[in-house]
Amino acid sequence: MRSLFFCTLLIVFISCQKEEAKNQIDFNHLSISDGIISGKLVGEDSIKTFMGIPFAAPPVGDLRWKAPQPVQPWEGVKETVENPASSIQNPPVPFFAWSEEFLIPPTPISEDCLYLNVWTDAESPEEKRPVMVWIHGGGFSGGSGTVPLYDGEELAKKGIVVVTINYRLGALGYLAHPELSKESESGTSGNYGVLDQIAALKWVNKNIAAFGGDPDNVTIAGQSAGSMSVNVLVGSPLAKGLFNKAIAQSGAMFNYDGGRASRNKELAESAGLAFMEKMGAASVEELRNMPADSILAAGGGFWPYKDDHVIPVNFDESFKSGTANSIKLMTGWNADDNVSFGPAMTPAEFKSQAKEKYQDKAERYLELFPANSPEELEVTRSTLGELMFGYQSYTWARIQSELSPNSAYVYHFTRIPPGEPNYGAFHSAEFSYAFHTLNKWNRPFESVDYRIEDIMSQYWANFVKTGNPNGEGLPTWPAYDPANPKVMELGTEIKPMEPPHFEQVQFLQGVYFDGSKN
Repeated sequence: MRSLFFCTLLIVFISCQKEEAKNQIDFNHLSISDGIISGKLVGEDSIKTFMGIPFAAPPVGDLRWKAPQPVQPWEGVKETVENPASSIQNPPVPFFAWSEEFLIPPTPISEDCLYLNVWTDAESPEEKRPVMVWIHGGGFSGGSGTVPLYDGEELAKKGIVVVTINYRLGALGYLAHPELSKESESGTSGNYGVLDQIAALKWVNKNIAAFGGDPDNVTIAGQSAGSMSVNVLVGSPLAKGLFNKAIAQSGAMFNYDGGRASRNKELAESAGLAFMEKMGAASVEELRNMPADSILAAGGGFWPYKDDHVIPVNFDESFKSGTANSIKLMTGWNADDNVSFGPAMTPAEFKSQAKEKYQDKAERYLELFPANSPEELEVTRSTLGELMFGYQSYTWARIQSELSPNSAYVYHFTRIPPGEPNYGAFHSAEFSYAFHTLNKWNRPFESVDYRIEDIMSQYWANFVKTGNPNGEGLPTWPAYDPANPKVMELGTEIKPMEPPHFEQVQFLQGVYFDGSKN
């Protein structure tokens, strides 16, 4: 009897061991929807890291300028340990304040680019950790998910699963053309880069549980063009149900100053016709047979546009009415986001343009944005450049707060990175602090920078977890209230502050948002 008893215990023990092993995340042999992958352990804390997982078929050949297609399943184990190819773009060359840490790796760069990266510290798929999907910036013509400062290792240590993605860029990502629209089931074309982002989110929804992530607790986040993409995804009916929170850093696509956010199908297809003529092609088929390098060299400045399929024509109204995807929001901008973005003109030219653009409101506009001397205009130029981004954050936070009180948080990043003589708290200076990757950025950082990094990265991780950045030991960040607005200064001091340029923003909202026609 005693031997039978011990045998039974042994069988139970072995069964438990097998069940426990089955429920462990095996980074060398992880099963996902399209096959088995192997990753690697990174850092002293052995963060499980997977680089270059395909989330859609290569968009090459006949799939160029088509919606992303399913991955072809593979046999055996696919190694996902090396940087995937960045979407085809010009070779990375540092410029302005953007050193090599902000740029893509020099190789590989390819039209075959639809890959993503995952960092997780989870031990078991049952952990269901919150997920952050990062969408890179780069003006819809550059960037990738493997920029060094996007490394997800440190944020993964804070209890979230981090995903960074690639998407098609430039003409290959956003070319619209009547012939392409005719061959599409939706009757539209372009916006392929946004469709890639949606395909990546669908992959996350289907697969992230294998990495210990929770598909029902996903935050989309991005900076600059990535932040604009976040805004577009919240407004897109095709992305419904794929996320529940959004972090938008320096950018959105609300109509402002008649910019590219107001483009429609007619304008987008007209640009496509001009591009085809420039390329000397008689058909889309001929364009598809041209080398990707030739398409890249032709340039074009292609962006997302309101096609009424991926992006609603009544985009602003979808947010105002609450028909956009329901989320909680963190958004903000940098004090010197205006690096290279402000208008350059004489005071007389500025005043003339203001009178033409604002007509009966021009006098008030010039009170808020004075230009009575070159020195005064320079200050106004800086303010307007900053408000290209700040306006978007204010406007989105106002909408979000009016729809759902206490669900929006706004920041203003003011820290000038050490060793920055020219550009201040420049466009994109903040995201390395949020990712906790100052160790990958070659600057003479000081103790205050590491304090900001610790606090910001915890704010970001907390928001990904709960939709609220606040937590134990952190300065209290108040939710945005349009009736009594406060924004969180993230700089040498971290504290609530009066919203900068708020009177100017209210004027601009009255012109472009409250009175705008989409």
